This record gives sequence, C-alpha cells and structure tokens, in this order.
Amino acid sequence: MKTYNGSIAIATDSNSGITQSEAESLGVYVLPMPFCIDGKMHLEGVDLSRGELFAALDADADVSTSQPSPASITELWDRALRDFERVIYMPMSSGLSGSCAVAEALAADYGGRVIVVDNKRISVPLRFAVEDAISMANCGMDADAIADVLRREALESSVYITVDTLKFLKKGGRITAAGAALGTVLGIKPVFMIAGGKLDAYAKVRGLKPAKKTMLEALAADLSGRFAGCRMRIAAAYTCTDEEAAEWKHEIEEYFPGHTVIADPLALSVACHTGRGAIGIGCAREPEL
Repeated sequence: MKTYNGSIAIATDSNSGITQSEAESLGVYVLPMPFCIDGKMHLEGVDLSRGELFAALDADADVSTSQPSPASITELWDRALRDFERVIYMPMSSGLSGSCAVAEALAADYGGRVIVVDNKRISVPLRFAVEDAISMANCGMDADAIADVLRREALESSVYITVDTLKFLKKGGRITAAGAALGTVLGIKPVFMIAGGKLDAYAKVRGLKPAKKTMLEALAADLSGRFAGCRMRIAAAYTCTDEEAAEWKHEIEEYFPGHTVIADPLALSVACHTGRGAIGIGCAREPEL
C-alpha cells in the first residue's frame, strides 16, 4: 500500500465501484460487500464477479444485498492500522444503508484512530471522493482536515440513472407489479436521481432516447445552477455493454464540450437493482481547499 504523508490510510467499500485490483494500484483499502444469492453468501470481487451477478439475475435467482459484518469492518481497519497511524473510512451513504451507522459505532472503540466519513455517496461519486482523499493526503493534509473537507463536499454531487427493464425494480419493491407491467407495455423509462445520499424518482419518459435527453438536461441544469462556476468531474455510469457505454460516453462529451468524461460501471449494489442495460450520468465538484 502507498503511504500518504506517512500516516493515513484511505479506506472505502466496494459500493465505490473500486475493485480489489484497482484498490491495490490506488493504494487504498476496499471492503468487499456481501451479496446473498439463493441463500448463499458471496463477497463482491472475491467470489462474485460482475458477470456472475448478472448471470444470477438472468437466471431469476434470489439476489439481495447485505450489510458487511462488524467483524469484517474491524478486520479491514486493523489490517490498515498495522501500517498506518490513522484510517479514513468512507462507506456507502447512510441514506442508502445502515452500514455507515454501524461503522461509526465501531470507530468509537479506536480512540480516534479511525475516522468514519458519511460522504452521502455511492458508485462513481464515492470513487471521486476516494480519489480526492488520496490527493489531499498526498498534499500533506492531516486526517482530520481531510475528513472535514469530505464532509463539507458530501452533497456536492448528483447522479441520474435509467434502466432497460423494470423487472428488478419490481422485485426490489421500487414499483408495483401492475406499474411494471404497464410500463413495459408502454415503453416507459423511469429516470432516478441519487443526490444527498438517497434514491428518488426524477422523471418518467417513453423510450431510451428521451431518457438520455432528460438525464443530459438534468445534469446541464445542475452545472449551470447549483454548480455554476465550480470545477466539475463528469462520468458515464452503466451496466450495459462496453460498446453501448462508449456510445453514451461520446454523447455526453458532445453535450458537454470541454469537460473530461470518464466511463465507469455502476457498483454492483446498484446494478443488482437495475439489471443489465442501465445507463447513468453523474458529476461531482472538485473540493475547494
């Protein structure tokens, strides 16, 4: 693992979309999230790959997400504290899971050596926050100062997502069976928004092209409104094919000339509720130090 100003370890969970191999190259610690498939527990990136998750979804397996155990969280911290004086841990948003509250309670036993930051994020924006923490540590900032910036910037991101199928939203209770059936017949594409750590309905449109237009316009409104004058990162998020993702990334680049756009798969904890074919767009403000 890399050493950030000699003392700080950066840690997150796989809801950031950061794989175990990427964690090694970035020099961060990533807690693999548990998934239950037909009654058997699996760990993301350990014995459950992206392809295996989608294969289970395609086979109509009973798939659900689960919170990491307290033991797995403290084991990650203990491993990091063997080499570092302090740990900054950024789990998925408290608005989407209770795992953040569990981590905050566990950190009370570490005498200030572990700082849990509720960054109000998941998937690409959480990845951005991890990268920001790395940059700040490399600049010599101490752990408390980094945590303060991360908390201050927690709400300065947004994500918009649309799905190819309503099947998994129905299974997860996001929409009714009748609503899913009617939506499928009418070709309705719901657009969801993740902001402030919560998933909310944003719009309903008919067809993929209008859904893409809705998401692009929504992000443009954010950039010219709440993020006016800020330096922003933009990302295409997806569970579709790589070819479709490349096309979507190109559409975003054309819509927002002058912005660098990355393409990043949606975290599996989101993907299991969307199924294949989902696309999204997200942004996050670069921290003001």
